[in-house]
Amino acid sequence: MALVTASPLLLAVAGLVHPSTLNGSTAHHWAVLHIALLPVFPLVAVGFILPVRGSPRNLFTVLAWAAAFVYACFYTGLDAVAGIAAGTLVQRSPQPIDRGLLVNPLYQVGDKLGHIGAYAFIVAALMMCIALYPRHGMRVVPGGVVLVSAGWSFLDSHIFWPRGVVTMLGFAVGFALMVWATEADHRRVPTER
Repeated sequence: MALVTASPLLLAVAGLVHPSTLNGSTAHHWAVLHIALLPVFPLVAVGFILPVRGSPRNLFTVLAWAAAFVYACFYTGLDAVAGIAAGTLVQRSPQPIDRGLLVNPLYQVGDKLGHIGAYAFIVAALMMCIALYPRHGMRVVPGGVVLVSAGWSFLDSHIFWPRGVVTMLGFAVGFALMVWATEADHRRVPTER
């Protein structure tokens, strides 16, 4: 359970200290935070790998893993461009900076990458539910609903307080529910006949 909840919980905590805006006084913190989180965002994809381990491989499992890979790549791209690059640019540029000329283009590219990553997260959640449903039935539905809902929020909340933090908590709860649902078979005590 800890493997699938650790990264979203860490991101929720980071969201509490994430600057709400990027300017000369927050630029250093902005860039350093995104550098520190660079390996954390891709680790969220572990939540799509662990619940399906031990399940029969099928097309939906492969699609879930592929979408999780796309999420990990493209959302990391968002952090690199709109987080590290934009933060470093604002930090090193003379103030006031022409945001329209320098920063906004980085945000635009970052937003495109982030949207691809967030949509891939939603697809991964749906594909994981479909892959696990034949074996685990309705037990996977609550986790799937939480993950898809949180994924939808992720499209424009990032980890910013308050909605982004709640979104990350939704990731942790959704993945925990999926692990619980898939491990329920292992927890059952065999009955004698």
